[in-house]
Amino acid sequence: MGVTKLPELEIEYCTQCRWLLRAAWMAQELLTTFESDIGRVSLVPGTGGIFEVRLNGELLFSRKAQGRFPESKELKQLVRDRIDPGRDLGHSDRK
Repeated sequence: MGVTKLPELEIEYCTQCRWLLRAAWMAQELLTTFESDIGRVSLVPGTGGIFEVRLNGELLFSRKAQGRFPESKELKQLVRDRIDPGRDLGHSDRK
């Protein structure tokens, strides 16, 4: 009997830009919302202005591509859409 592996999130942040706190806060927000739906959130030190969020290796958000940082609500919606599309996120779903 196989164990279903829960999705894994990765937040790669730029150490040169000192974005660890921002990455850690995002990780906390995502873990609070998806605590029983996510197997792990990893913080990955990077350089060169990187701030990327990946779910099982799939790029969900890139600061460079978008020209900005993600909103917490936006990231929650992106994760939800992939792991549990029917789920209501409460206040994070309201405009």
